[in-house]
Amino acid sequence: MKKILIVDDSETLRTQLNKILSSAGYEVIEGENGLHGLQQFTSNQDVSLILCDVNMPEMDGLTMCERIASDASLKKPPIFMLTTESSQDMKVRGKAAGIMAWVTKPFVEEKLLKAVEKVCNG
Repeated sequence: MKKILIVDDSETLRTQLNKILSSAGYEVIEGENGLHGLQQFTSNQDVSLILCDVNMPEMDGLTMCERIASDASLKKPPIFMLTTESSQDMKVRGKAAGIMAWVTKPFVEEKLLKAVEKVCNG
């Protein structure tokens, strides 16, 4: 079973994504901000995909992704940013940090699930 890490400060969104992904057969773990997400990732190196928000307390999602990208000891899973942010500067910074896709909220469940399936299952 593929494992997906959801990192978002919105408990409602984490719950919604967890339900969608669990129903599709994925194991889901959660982080409530970038710092917690980084901790979850470092202790779960078998994560197949990270879904991450940008704006969060303690550590934002882009900083979390940059830390993962810069740590040679960490596996580099695909990362989807799932956010209301759509500025070109943020997207450029995200691409440099290894972000595979930028998904704007609100998202379309079927499209997100198709993208997740494509990345996780080839």
